[in-house]
Amino acid sequence: MEITKELCNRITKMGYDEISDPARVAARRLVLDGLAVAVAGSKQEAAPGILAAHLREMGGVEAASAIGFGFRTSAVSAAYINGVSMHVLDFEPMWNPANHQLSTTLPAAFAIAEARELGGQAVLTALVKGIEMQGWIRQASHQFEARQARFHPPSQVGPMGAAVAAAHMLELDVTRLRNALGIAASRTGGLLANAGTMTKSTNCGVAVSAGLDAAMLAARGFTGNPDIFEAHQGYVDGLFDDGFVLEELLNYGPPFRVVEPGYAIKMFPSQYGTHFAITAALELHGQIDDPAEIEAVEIVAPQMFYIDRPQPVTGLAGKFSWQYVTASALLDGKVKMSTFEDERRFAADMEAVLGRIRVDMRADIPARFDQMYVETTVRLKDGTSVTARCDGPRGKWGGEPITDADHLVKVRDCLAVRLTDSDAEQVIALAGQIDELAPAEIKELMRLVSQP
Repeated sequence: MEITKELCNRITKMGYDEISDPARVAARRLVLDGLAVAVAGSKQEAAPGILAAHLREMGGVEAASAIGFGFRTSAVSAAYINGVSMHVLDFEPMWNPANHQLSTTLPAAFAIAEARELGGQAVLTALVKGIEMQGWIRQASHQFEARQARFHPPSQVGPMGAAVAAAHMLELDVTRLRNALGIAASRTGGLLANAGTMTKSTNCGVAVSAGLDAAMLAARGFTGNPDIFEAHQGYVDGLFDDGFVLEELLNYGPPFRVVEPGYAIKMFPSQYGTHFAITAALELHGQIDDPAEIEAVEIVAPQMFYIDRPQPVTGLAGKFSWQYVTASALLDGKVKMSTFEDERRFAADMEAVLGRIRVDMRADIPARFDQMYVETTVRLKDGTSVTARCDGPRGKWGGEPITDADHLVKVRDCLAVRLTDSDAEQVIALAGQIDELAPAEIKELMRLVSQP
């Protein structure tokens, strides 16, 4: 079997002209969403703030921008911090099968574009190609349910996607791309036990920086196993079970996974499964006159044990709690970035409602985002009860799409965390035509989003 060789042949032959118009439109929206979310994420004093201080201390050539922090660093370090900022809010788009394919690809493309003075056409093409790589690895793995995952998916596939994206920017040939993937494969693996901690966001930051580093090393002649996908004790053997179908990797290419199955834009800054619970609880909020009258809440959900957190220890951990997001939606009628601050988490009304919520996770409900549902019942003190079921939040694959107008509300909210209105509108305009930007315009875009 020469799966890696054939795959790399296909990847290297693919340029901007092979990217369809629908894929270009989808990719432009991803660029805008990713930059906006990274600007907002950089404001978090936890993971991004600590990491930024760490990278400043390490120093390095000033090749690329750290979004939201006002300094420049090496391309690899810039990809690292920007990947963390893009993921830390858990606000970036979701993919099917489940993965974070934006924070693990886009920062690498922008870092190389700045460092090598490349234009936006290369950025968009690299983004589509890196996402395509990750999507087909996830599809070929057949690990579609959350309970099947050995590792946090972006840490498993992100370095490979980032290596492909960076390889396009660096114009690697087939041999060097094969080596880049061999190198990147040895930088994979992040643990799901760190969900709800600062470390979870570094799973994405490390992945994108590792893939970029692998491609840059390969460009200099550094080698890895050139047949890493099919190799004995290689990438597939080490990270997946017997269900992985190697041949499915050769589906790489048009119509592209940015189009089919596409991505789900997040409208709440939390783990995607919790969006089902949020949607159901928001429907119930409008039917409850006084949240103080809530006697008990029951949530029926699939078996996603990592988001069963009756008493999340921090606001950040609340992003991974059926109970917390449900309580927030019932009490406030909205779930936003400030929902996951410690001040809201430990408020008296939140503590009271959290103690009344019970989750029934059932094995017969698929634990995958494209097939699951959540049903929530609230019983009031007068004995009456109300129930709502969510089979998918708005924007889910095949469901009601997120309109451009609604998406821009999210984008402007995120950009407003650091930017003036005029600068935010300039970012929106530039990102919306990313593949038309000259190298100088790429630098201006990154200057705008990098303002502290």
